[in-house]
Amino acid sequence: MIRYALVCERKHTFESWFPNSSAYDKQVKRGLLSCPVCGSEEIEKAIMAPQIARKDRGAERDLAPVESPEPAVPAAVEKPGQNQVAMMSPQEHEFRQKLKELREHVTKNADYVGPQFPEQARKMHYGELEHRSIYGEASAEEVKDLSEEGIEFHALPILPDDRN
Repeated sequence: MIRYALVCERKHTFESWFPNSSAYDKQVKRGLLSCPVCGSEEIEKAIMAPQIARKDRGAERDLAPVESPEPAVPAAVEKPGQNQVAMMSPQEHEFRQKLKELREHVTKNADYVGPQFPEQARKMHYGELEHRSIYGEASAEEVKDLSEEGIEFHALPILPDDRN
């Protein structure tokens, strides 16, 4: 994963995470990125300081501060008791719908194995069980172990409730 500091044409700054640098390039090219403050799709990378590990603090990391102006936030958002909200672009709405359809497809067409997912996935990978589509739960450690063993799997997308 890579984190980029981004800035829109109106100089609003924000950050976003991407699986890799080419994912950022693809999303910009397809118009999938927009400023959370003003909605502008004219986005570019801002100057960002690298994370540097300090020897005097062991494994802790010292983040070098980045000098950038605070993003402009509408006055209504700054009032106590109110939440930040945003309008989704048509592209974001379509992407969200596709994620929802993917999750529904998997849950309809795969067997739910619950917490037995890591064990079942291993048995299928090593030929102890016949391969079939399954889904279930796995801890972060189990996910890491499965990945290190070369077992192919994907996290199911989790979306907020349909009202949002």
